[in-house]
Amino acid sequence: MKKFFSLLAILALIAVSNCSEIPENNDPILGIWSKSEIASEGEESGDKVRQEWIFNDAYLGRYHNYTNGDLDFYTDFSWSLEGETYTIIYTGTDKPKVQVNLEEAATPEKLALEDGDIFAIRE
Repeated sequence: MKKFFSLLAILALIAVSNCSEIPENNDPILGIWSKSEIASEGEESGDKVRQEWIFNDAYLGRYHNYTNGDLDFYTDFSWSLEGETYTIIYTGTDKPKVQVNLEEAATPEKLALEDGDIFAIRE
């Protein structure tokens, strides 16, 4: 009798696990986005600063900040989409959350802040 119940339990687990399917995420924000600039303030004036965001399909990503080609800071972030606005949240850091809109018609594609300033460009 124990074997029969064990067999039923195994069959139930197999049936339940086969029913769940991970939805595919084909959001247009997926990929690498970057922003490069030359610092104009303080002691770092003239330094080349590059920021990079890597968005993945699990609504997560990795942020990198480089100065003169050297990695200064990196952290993970989560992202979400509500309407046409993407929200980027840097969990566990002091960085404030950012809300951007994707401009697909532009070449190259751009992420723009709410005031229209460019946040990042697709690589």
